[in-house]
Amino acid sequence: MKKLLKRSIVASAVAAASISMTSVAQAEDTFTVVSWGGAYTKSQQRAYHEPWTEKTGTKFLHEDKAGTGLAGIRSQVEANNVTWDLVDMLEGDSMIACDEGLIEEIDYDEILADAPDGTKASKDFLGGINGCFIPQIVYATLFAYNDELFKGDKPSTIADVFDLKKFPGKRSLQKVPDGNLEWALIADGVATKEVYDVLSTEEGVDRAFKKLDTIKDSIVWWEAGAQPPQLLSDKEVSIASGFNGRFFSAQVEEKQPFTIIWDGQLAEIDGWVVPKGKLTPKMKEYIKFATDTQRLADQAKYISYGPARASSADLVDKHADTGIDMKPHMPTNPANFTNPVVKSAEWWANNKDDMNERFNAWLAK
Repeated sequence: MKKLLKRSIVASAVAAASISMTSVAQAEDTFTVVSWGGAYTKSQQRAYHEPWTEKTGTKFLHEDKAGTGLAGIRSQVEANNVTWDLVDMLEGDSMIACDEGLIEEIDYDEILADAPDGTKASKDFLGGINGCFIPQIVYATLFAYNDELFKGDKPSTIADVFDLKKFPGKRSLQKVPDGNLEWALIADGVATKEVYDVLSTEEGVDRAFKKLDTIKDSIVWWEAGAQPPQLLSDKEVSIASGFNGRFFSAQVEEKQPFTIIWDGQLAEIDGWVVPKGKLTPKMKEYIKFATDTQRLADQAKYISYGPARASSADLVDKHADTGIDMKPHMPTNPANFTNPVVKSAEWWANNKDDMNERFNAWLAK
């Protein structure tokens, strides 16, 4: 009886160990990745995730929660229960997360791949090397309009967006201060390179909100990236702000009669952050793969966002599904980058709470 009991205990222990080891193996072979959804997440899947799965067997679980990524990482770290392995995040939010110790610091030249010519990663990326942030793409928030709603003159500048008399119709703007304050100042005559100097003064902030007042009654607010193309398609608005990749997808894949206004594009770097405790050897391998020169160029085959590496630019090719040359559709293309606002991640990291409070108070008036 004692022998049987002993064997039973041993068998149970072995079974428990086997289950435990299986759970660990499953955890190690699966990455939970948080991103923005839609065409953007699909481009990541096709350019990075699927090739990595084919190469290593690692599977990816996807959560479209990047819009609340900072808050999500904060709550998980504070609860000592981090379930996300990799999070797509804006540069400004990454600075906050890094300062709070919520995400891993990155040794860029140790972890990330050199450019093909030997240039170190820290020198090859176009920006965003702030200690914890891994740049991935340069994208633009900008305006587009429905061609069918403007039979004569067409809007082509930020000033035109704010000119309801010459270019009538509703406008759709994202329900955040980011971008809207910059554009309001540009429409009021401030040069793009001087926007943040002006916004750094109380008078400048007042000036931006005063200009927004001129179109406030004609604004339809959006909160999800899929809304602006739909609003334009339904002709509920004539001009809308949105992400250039979303507008490109609507133009090319859905044949919508949209035209992008590149003037005053709000150019921004987006990339990866690794939550605290998740910078494992396997994660390092994946990040090195997913942000090398070829992979970043590959993503541009699926969506019109510019790769964040200088060495990737010449490798940008045709759209994988339509065969369209993607170079003219990149925000970073010189023809599109003539009058951009390069979003100051640092300014927004330092002023976001104040601007959100002011913006919400303005909305409530």
